[in-house]
Amino acid sequence: MLTAHSAAKDLKKLGTPARAKTAAWYFKTGKGHYGYGDIFLGVTVPEQRKLAKRYRDLPLGEISTLIKSPLHECRLTALFILVGQFECAAAEGKARVARFYLQRRKCVNNWDLVDSSAPRILGRHLSDKNRTILYKLARSKNLWERRIAIIATLAFIKENEYTDTLAIAKLLLNDRHDLIHKAVGWMLREVGKKKLSAEEAFLKKYAAVMPRTMLRYASEKFPEKKRRAFLAMRPKIEKY
Repeated sequence: MLTAHSAAKDLKKLGTPARAKTAAWYFKTGKGHYGYGDIFLGVTVPEQRKLAKRYRDLPLGEISTLIKSPLHECRLTALFILVGQFECAAAEGKARVARFYLQRRKCVNNWDLVDSSAPRILGRHLSDKNRTILYKLARSKNLWERRIAIIATLAFIKENEYTDTLAIAKLLLNDRHDLIHKAVGWMLREVGKKKLSAEEAFLKKYAAVMPRTMLRYASEKFPEKKRRAFLAMRPKIEKY
């Protein structure tokens, strides 16, 4: 019988101390950093995805146990399973998975966990629904909830909708965290892939007050001359 316990046991068999050490450094688990306290087994993402397919029918109750694990790979694998179940479900099932995801969003507490799940579950679920929850999350004091808010809009961008992306990006202009700067810049760049004029209009209006990292990410694919022009609008010394 497949359970959260057996999934965790299988993941532990796949981990290596060397990869765990590298992952702990990469995801900034030291004191005072965003990933402080996170524990890694040292399992590769492809191995986790493969395991998630084996556990694709894991009941939500067991997924709940797995996603609450202090082990990073257990939480990520739980999210891979959840994404798979969302994609295969009918409308009622999708809504149930999305509710489950929101209720356990405190467990989605690193950038890879957010990026692997927010657009594919919450974003897709909200594609034809009220999106007020994203604005609530964007105003949260919790770093990961704010990242969920902006990254979830990737699902809308892929459908050529970017009003919410731009609105949430505006809300996050003064965010102090580098991971939000990168996320917002990334989403603005994705908007540009769909409609460059929309991204350029946003940058013309806000480039002078955007964090430099956000602006660099947003303008990364522009021709060099245009990229430098936008970067020149931003003071070299950040205001914080």
